[in-house]
Amino acid sequence: MELLRRLRQKSDLPVIFLTSKDEEIDELFGLKMGADDFIRKPFSQRLLVERVKAILRRIGAKDAPPAKEGDTKVLDRGELRMDTERHACTWKGLPVTLTVTEFLILQALAQRPGVVKSRNALMDAAYDDQVYVDDRTIDSHIKRLRKKFKAVDDDFDKIDTLYGVGYRFSE
Repeated sequence: MELLRRLRQKSDLPVIFLTSKDEEIDELFGLKMGADDFIRKPFSQRLLVERVKAILRRIGAKDAPPAKEGDTKVLDRGELRMDTERHACTWKGLPVTLTVTEFLILQALAQRPGVVKSRNALMDAAYDDQVYVDDRTIDSHIKRLRKKFKAVDDDFDKIDTLYGVGYRFSE
């Protein structure tokens, strides 16, 4: 508990207890010590992810500067430009028309170039939790993405396949 107190004093890092303790007094004590959330075992990974996202949204809302008129969320990666608010994508200044799912997959890859994303991670980025898709569906989306970009630029080779691992956007 002393460690938690020192962490909270030095930074604004959120703290979530993941514990097998199931007594109400343990949860009360953890929350009084400064924890942001308290999750008891067993828990689902989806529940954990959503709770982390909720805490990060709260923290982000406090720290984010107010949006100005005309501010747009644009992702630039070399020749790739993605405007998330307008759902527009260009490669070397030429428009590339993408479906919503293709846009979300490409965005997930391009946000962290060089980092490998598994099929499951790309499914999570592109689909709602309520939708079931086979992981090979991602392969089909990647194939269509490459085809659309090659229609604009024959030399397009920015989406790499790491067999047995996943995909990455080249730096």
